[in-house]
Amino acid sequence: MIGGAGLPFGTSPECGVLLLGESGSGKSDLALRLIERGAHLVSDDRTELFLHDGLLHAQPPLNIRGLLEVRGVGVLSIGHRAPAKLALAVVLRRDDPPPRLPEPEWYQPPQVLASSCKMRIPLLRLDPFAHAATAKLIAAAGAYTLSSLRDGRTPEHPPAELVVTPVPCFRKTG
Repeated sequence: MIGGAGLPFGTSPECGVLLLGESGSGKSDLALRLIERGAHLVSDDRTELFLHDGLLHAQPPLNIRGLLEVRGVGVLSIGHRAPAKLALAVVLRRDDPPPRLPEPEWYQPPQVLASSCKMRIPLLRLDPFAHAATAKLIAAAGAYTLSSLRDGRTPEHPPAELVVTPVPCFRKTG
């Protein structure tokens, strides 16, 4: 989970991006590149999701707060900010390139949270190792947060033909 990824586009530093993917899919690698560009770590490896005022937020479990596992280097202790309001979810996959103009998709939070969540979270699919992955994610975080997509799609006003994609990678703990 990364916070402040859309800052170059004027978004709030409290807005976060949830990176989803299998082990070794590039989540921490992409997170490290985003941190290098001004974003901040919220959580690595495991993320606790919770609702505050009907909005989905994320924070790290206490035992891994401020830790980032960097493949080939080890576990690093770095600065972090938590919690963050979830603004965007991104599924990372190298073997499944996204279409040029993807249909809108929405992150499906764990069932225990879904019924009380007041806002839809946009879901994107990216290859984390593509040359422009970092720039695309930063631009998408800014566009969704500031509602500047040309098709009028916003988290508060999803398109009429809503596609909900369950991504059961995280669950509420505690």
